Amino acid sequence: MVRRLRVGIVYGGRSGEHEISLRSAASIVAALDPAKYEIVPVAITKDGRWLSGPESLRLLEVAQRDLAPVPEHGSEVMLPADPTRHGLLPLGRGRATALDVVFPVLHGTYGEDGTIQGLLELADLPYVGAGVLASAVGMDKAIMKAIFRDAGIPVCRWLVTRAGEETPDALARRVAAELGFPCFVKPANLGSSVGITKVKEPAALAAAVAEAGEYDPKVVIEEAIDAREFECAVLGNQAPEASVVGELVPSHEFYDYVDKYVDQGAQVTIPAQLPADTSDAMRALALRAFRAVDCSGLARVDFFLERATGRILVNEINTMPGFTTISMYPKLWEASGLSYPQLLDRLIDLAIERHATRNQRRLSFTPPTATPAKTYRRARS
Repeated sequence: MVRRLRVGIVYGGRSGEHEISLRSAASIVAALDPAKYEIVPVAITKDGRWLSGPESLRLLEVAQRDLAPVPEHGSEVMLPADPTRHGLLPLGRGRATALDVVFPVLHGTYGEDGTIQGLLELADLPYVGAGVLASAVGMDKAIMKAIFRDAGIPVCRWLVTRAGEETPDALARRVAAELGFPCFVKPANLGSSVGITKVKEPAALAAAVAEAGEYDPKVVIEEAIDAREFECAVLGNQAPEASVVGELVPSHEFYDYVDKYVDQGAQVTIPAQLPADTSDAMRALALRAFRAVDCSGLARVDFFLERATGRILVNEINTMPGFTTISMYPKLWEASGLSYPQLLDRLIDLAIERHATRNQRRLSFTPPTATPAKTYRRARS
């Protein structure tokens, strides 16, 4: 018999997207083939404690259904930054749990921003998704847009501020001069439309910046584009592939948290009704964006198609997109011929492949043997 791969599914976390992580994790757990995989659930509470136990999956199901934080349960575990341990250690009584691969189903701060990826690198464990650099860049909207701009990838106009750094009047004048109103105010490091406000007039700007600043002191302000919204999924390591393109039509003024996860009223068309050349251009841009941030494994790239001009703009790249039953990433691959279980198999294979490739690197340097110094004699006069 072939031994099942032991997969650590890590979910929850210290993030404003904690509850969405639970929904993604529950969907993944339900779709993983039990004949291939042994699941080790690891729940990270809102205060950052790592918990695991026989009841973890049952409590995950309840919490994700109610959009509630994962409750206290089981026993506390830790993942040591020790490449000889190969997995989880109990804090207290219990046995260590070796892991073959980790699926960090974490969205937002401390999960999608390179932090847990760095821990997994130190622990020398294969993990699904982008590495430290791509995760950090993909999380920080300001750095992301700067890298896209420098790579020649079209993006909307934006500016960066910090909560309390500028007076409300000075910031309003700068936004009016550089972007105009309406505009969007966002935390630089977060997702799932948490903390985002559409600001229609200068008087509302300060409150929007203050709200975004509660999630991240760095705030991104973007011009509002009158556009249709599209998404494309990317899968792969050295030779990434792009899915078909899907269109998203929000039921609210913009695709906010309530529209995504509470009302779930947005309309999705997959594949999008687009001319072939426009769809191909988006798919090509998705691959360029993926490579620009040195991504691996998976990502979802979001686009604007400006109504007045037909311009295609990259909005952002998401290195750990949602995996809920309504999430675009798995739906896009399903429409491209890859079922949800097949997609998960492929992601785990890519994680193991990337880990094996990285482990071929030389990590130490032995200088060449020093050449004996030559002795020169002064010529006799």
